[in-house]
Amino acid sequence: MMPKSRGARHGLIAEILARSAVRSQGQLLDLLAAEGVEITQATLSRDLGELGATKVRHGRALVYALPGLGGDPTPRPAPDSAFVRERIRKVCGDLLVSAVPAANQVVLRTPPGAAQYLASALDTTPGLDILGTIAGDDTVLLVMSDEQAARAMVDRLAALAGPATD
Repeated sequence: MMPKSRGARHGLIAEILARSAVRSQGQLLDLLAAEGVEITQATLSRDLGELGATKVRHGRALVYALPGLGGDPTPRPAPDSAFVRERIRKVCGDLLVSAVPAANQVVLRTPPGAAQYLASALDTTPGLDILGTIAGDDTVLLVMSDEQAARAMVDRLAALAGPATD
């Protein structure tokens, strides 16, 4: 269940724009409705303004984009799925030391100082069905829906990280 707060709605809008090339407010309203959020076009227009969304060229189309992370004011459209798959594969291959399931959770180990980066990459990768992440210095805790999802995530991350080498 998603809270009905403005902040939660803004978070969902940002998530949708990060994973989908949205061409119109009507399309975004439909995507929000599919997530259980019903708002008016006027509210959506106001939300997009508050988030700093602009339309940018993506291929031959204009799509909504939000300013980048880390203070970068440049609006960035959602990356294509091949880019996202390659990025998470590379990050896991470079940083994932181990992944162990623990009930409905997964404990990931990274080199010192890399946990935040790995957690951020996982948080921004659509389709992983992670309920939440917590990152320390060299450990990331993933919260999954159940034990089966946790075991499946361990297998998926191991495959992304590539074969073990001795």
